[in-house]
Amino acid sequence: MDKATVETICLNLTGSTQEYKNEWEADRFLVGNKLYAMIGEDPEGNPILTLECDPNRSEELRENYDGIMPGYYMNKKHWNSIYFDSNIPDELVEKLIVHSYSLILQSLPKKIQTEMS
Repeated sequence: MDKATVETICLNLTGSTQEYKNEWEADRFLVGNKLYAMIGEDPEGNPILTLECDPNRSEELRENYDGIMPGYYMNKKHWNSIYFDSNIPDELVEKLIVHSYSLILQSLPKKIQTEMS
């Protein structure tokens, strides 16, 4: 999956916004002002997508896919980074984006959740 496709998927999710964070040199996607996805680079300059994930699922994904690693510069228990040049199926990447978005959305106050629906 390429960056433009990730951006399209993210921005089509209700209440999703995008911002560029200069200090991190990364595009961030937020819902309710909380981060759920980030496009940046690893230390070698390889493009990565970082997403929140259920901790039990995170470990399973890392074991099954070489292109998924613990979240770069994030809490390794709750975040994964996915290499753009890996052979991860696009359908899985899209599901993981929606999963991350859903985790963050559910953590927002009920009032904000209601306003978004």
